[in-house]
Amino acid sequence: MTRRQQIQSAYKMTGSQANFYDGMMTYSTVLGKAICRIVWNMDKEKNLSYLEQALSGIPEDFSGKLLEVPVGTGVLTMPVYKALPDAEITCLDYSRDMMSSAQKKAEQAQITNIRFLQGDVGNLPFEDESFDIVLSLNGFHAFPDKPAAYRETCRVLKKGGTFCGCFYIQGECRRTDWFIRHLYQPKGFFTPPYETRDSLTARLKEMYSEVTVTNVEGIGCFVCRK
Repeated sequence: MTRRQQIQSAYKMTGSQANFYDGMMTYSTVLGKAICRIVWNMDKEKNLSYLEQALSGIPEDFSGKLLEVPVGTGVLTMPVYKALPDAEITCLDYSRDMMSSAQKKAEQAQITNIRFLQGDVGNLPFEDESFDIVLSLNGFHAFPDKPAAYRETCRVLKKGGTFCGCFYIQGECRRTDWFIRHLYQPKGFFTPPYETRDSLTARLKEMYSEVTVTNVEGIGCFVCRK
């Protein structure tokens, strides 16, 4: 199964029974599609594209140690992990409710090579250089202490390891910037300051030896080698 097929299987897993968050993340419900189009200026193809780019740092035959932070509800990554039976996967989130949803998805998918931990990305409970891959999907725009999150995700990554993922960046879609500033930020969903594509590239190049940054509308995607 290709990475795109894995992402599409997440869409199918969500289906008509999705809650608001999962429906939006997977472009699979009427309300989710509306939010993607209105706020993020994304159709199904753009949604698939940014997820493919964000997950491209994970080899399809990966068998090492992977940390995902935050795991959220797991709707995007459980189909990926199901196809990695030889990997050792750790999923961490500050929200126990979100993590509980991810655990249920893992149980339903019969994924056994995975553990879940409640914790803070700014103070990760792991030794230095513990993981071969650190994945972060749609988290950094919400983290209150972004410098600590950058430091910690780099600290726990092995030399030669991969840091990959995605999150909101400002300056790429005026419509999205407006909604973030006037709705998402006042509601406490997102926390400034936000990266631009240039600032994200510069920051990551200070920390990693190889850096690729792309974007689809207001979502910045990155794959870095330590």
